[in-house]
Amino acid sequence: MFLPGLVSGRLFDLGYLDAQRIPASIAMVVATFLVAECKEYWQFLLCQGIITGLGAGICYSPSVATISHWFKKKRSTAFGMSATGTAIGGTLLPIAVRKLIPSVGFKWTMRILGFILLVLLTINITLVKRRLPPINVSGGLFNWKAFKVLPYTLYVAASFLSYVGLYTVLTYIDVAGIIYGVSPDYSFYLVSIANASSLVGRVASGPICDRFGNLNVLIPSNILAAATTFAWPFCKDAKSLTILAVFYGVTFGSFASLVPAPVASLGGTGDVGRRTGMLYTFCGIACLIGPPISGAIFSRYNGFLEVGIYGGCMILGSSALMFAARWAALGGQLWGKF
Repeated sequence: MFLPGLVSGRLFDLGYLDAQRIPASIAMVVATFLVAECKEYWQFLLCQGIITGLGAGICYSPSVATISHWFKKKRSTAFGMSATGTAIGGTLLPIAVRKLIPSVGFKWTMRILGFILLVLLTINITLVKRRLPPINVSGGLFNWKAFKVLPYTLYVAASFLSYVGLYTVLTYIDVAGIIYGVSPDYSFYLVSIANASSLVGRVASGPICDRFGNLNVLIPSNILAAATTFAWPFCKDAKSLTILAVFYGVTFGSFASLVPAPVASLGGTGDVGRRTGMLYTFCGIACLIGPPISGAIFSRYNGFLEVGIYGGCMILGSSALMFAARWAALGGQLWGKF
């Protein structure tokens, strides 16, 4: 979903918002309805994996970049509030699908999801508009000159490293619960509990970032996310896994909702879409390789201890790079708002 940001972000800067959102939205809705008719693996991969993913990515990055057009003083609060939809959807939709399939069958479940997408995407297209006129900033699709800004380069590297490890717990916490003897019915809800808890982090972190600075908040929240990742392999019953899911959700939500917020402060508004898209492209690669690496480590050692160490170390390394980005942005000073 993140990879199309490289193209969609640049098109947003050039003024093409609805020209890419409307076709992408139509493709997502049609692909979701078609999933109901899929029978072969390649059909599911094409409709659900590729078309839906590309459509979501094309819609996502421009929508995030639009926030920088409308907000400056309370920009982080706006980012946090806009990200609450991810927490709500990530909590409710898996539960809805789990309940609907036994009741109405797989085909009608996917059709219902298609109608939900149709309504929500229509609202998005109707309400989300750019404010500033398009600017054809030089540099092409991928602006290498942006990486001459040291804080931006360090922040992109930090975000990449964080996403390599950050989805480890969210991807495998339900699997770990089943392996540890937790009921499969309850283990299923651990991901929803984490997503629901992330709502707290997404809402609360925005105003705090506006008050104290984005990286001043993201760095400690990232360190706490690393700590929960290190602790995860030692949680081996339903109670401890639930508590960990709550703490992990809060820290994860803080980072996930505010990833694009510092980008707006590291360059002009005219190409914020391109810089955001470049960031999300690297994050997409990280999300693509991170969970499989975790799975390979689990297969190698037949346990989650090494997986937790790997994920936690990636997030800690990301925190160090964020601190370096903050230090560079403040001109070599240790104290300051950024």
